[in-house]
Amino acid sequence: MAVTAKMVKELRDLSGAGMMDAKKALVETDGNLEAAMDWLRTKGLAKAAKKAGRTAAEGLVGVKVEDGVGVAVEVNSETDFVGKNADFQNMVSGIVAAGVGADDLDSLKAADMGGKTVEETVTDAIATIGENMSVRRIAKVAGDVVAAYVHGAVADGLGKIGVLVALKGGDETTARNIAMHVAATNPASLSEEDLDPALVEREKNVLTEQARESGKPENIIENMIKGRMKKFFSEVTLVNQSFVMNPDITVGQAAKDAGAEIVAFQRIEVGEGIEKKEEDFAAEVAKTIGG
Repeated sequence: MAVTAKMVKELRDLSGAGMMDAKKALVETDGNLEAAMDWLRTKGLAKAAKKAGRTAAEGLVGVKVEDGVGVAVEVNSETDFVGKNADFQNMVSGIVAAGVGADDLDSLKAADMGGKTVEETVTDAIATIGENMSVRRIAKVAGDVVAAYVHGAVADGLGKIGVLVALKGGDETTARNIAMHVAATNPASLSEEDLDPALVEREKNVLTEQARESGKPENIIENMIKGRMKKFFSEVTLVNQSFVMNPDITVGQAAKDAGAEIVAFQRIEVGEGIEKKEEDFAAEVAKTIGG
């Protein structure tokens, strides 16, 4: 029996499964809608789809460095409990390994992971573990020297914050120390030149209004703004920040003293930017047990 687009849509609406999964189910069951629904349930795909609306703001960041390339991947889950699950941790490690050869999020999801794509592997895990999950972000850096650091580690290369730092020259110890600094301070950019112009303009406008409220002459106000903007840059740009391991010098100077130049960094924190639904601990436990 020929599978039509209308049939696929109907099955998708009933099950919440993805288009390709719905089509495959109908092909496997010769177009029988009820049998296709059972096929999806057997594979855990309908169950996974039901969970897809839940907020996945927990999880882990995994990092890996290989041949001068560093990769960091965020994989989200609904609860923090899953981050402690050995199966989930092994899956994230596998996804990070697949990410070494991926250029972006789409190619990561399509990457092979033991005979299945990363996306298929995650879908299977949703059915097995019983929570909504997603591969949210991938970040990469490359350089002469690349180091990774994980804060809040639960296993090798897995934790709540993952940082990558790439250097031109220098050594791995220097790169790792800078990565630890980045984890602590979360700079907005590498340097002033890399800052979002809109962010700079907004800060300048705020500082200008603050300075004008002082009632001082315009030439004095201009100098006040210059001084305050310099302070702003020293707080939000990596090379201008005071180095946490030696506050007497900047991070840029620390790199220079080690014969290095920072060429790139990436910092990923689990759940960053996701609006989380607040739940009390008892509710979280009940939800986890209930599946």
